[in-house]
Amino acid sequence: MAGKKALVLSAQNFEDTELICPMNRLQEAGYTIDLAAPQSGDFKGKVGYTAQANMSVSELPEDPGREYELLLLPGGKAPAELRKLDKAIQAAKSFDALGKPIAAICHGPQILITAGLLQGKNATCYSSVVEELKEAGANYLDQEVVVEGTYVFSRYPGDIPAFNREIMKQLDMG
Repeated sequence: MAGKKALVLSAQNFEDTELICPMNRLQEAGYTIDLAAPQSGDFKGKVGYTAQANMSVSELPEDPGREYELLLLPGGKAPAELRKLDKAIQAAKSFDALGKPIAAICHGPQILITAGLLQGKNATCYSSVVEELKEAGANYLDQEVVVEGTYVFSRYPGDIPAFNREIMKQLDMG
């Protein structure tokens, strides 16, 4: 698995376990993680975990779907900040256009909503995002994990085991 790379987009006040657990699972599977945030360097999760972004969102390649096998979008308050950044939206569109896996949990689908990628898709998300998801044309399903093509969606931290399992299946490792 050497050479496999995953891109994670996050920001201040992310949901700690939704960032840590999938990243750890990917690293166990031999993936190199690039963690991009609005600014490179340290930033904190909702319950105090400190993550280190090795790049800023502005430093993302023009077409990141060509360089990475997976886009991971953890939740918490981070997606609300990230969805304001054109490069974060472009990243989601790049993965979608190339048919590469995108995994979004909790508030993570907000980035995909802003990118206009959920019309007609089955998806799930955190309860406070449900109406926005439906308004974006998605079919909301209240279940621990929803797989729609190359997309993997989950609702909240309790769904992480199923979320990680389906991510690994998308990467042909499950």
